[in-house]
Amino acid sequence: MIELTRLNGNPMVLNSDLIKTAEASPDTMLTLINGEKLIVREDTAEVVERVLAYRARLLAAVAKRLPSYGELQRAVSLTSLDVSGQPPPSAPPGKNPR
Repeated sequence: MIELTRLNGNPMVLNSDLIKTAEASPDTMLTLINGEKLIVREDTAEVVERVLAYRARLLAAVAKRLPSYGELQRAVSLTSLDVSGQPPPSAPPGKNPR
C-alpha cells in the first residue's frame, strides 16, 4: 500500500498492485486494473518511487524470514527481481527467456 494525495488535498492509501498505468497530463492520472481513474498530486516519478520502495520493504521482510540466500533467490525470482547484479543469461535462438 502506498500513500498518495488526491487533488483536493485528502490523503489516500492505494494498493499499488492495482495500478495499470500512470500518466502525466499535466496532473498525474492513475488508471487501475478495474478501469477506475484517480488523479493525484504526486508526479509519476514519485508514484513509481513509492511503489518501488513499498515492494522493496516487502521483499526485505520476506528475506528476514528465509533461512538461506538460496531461499532469498527463490523468493526474488518469484517477484521477477534480480539481486545477483549479473546480466540475465541469453536465451537460445528461437526461445523467449520468459
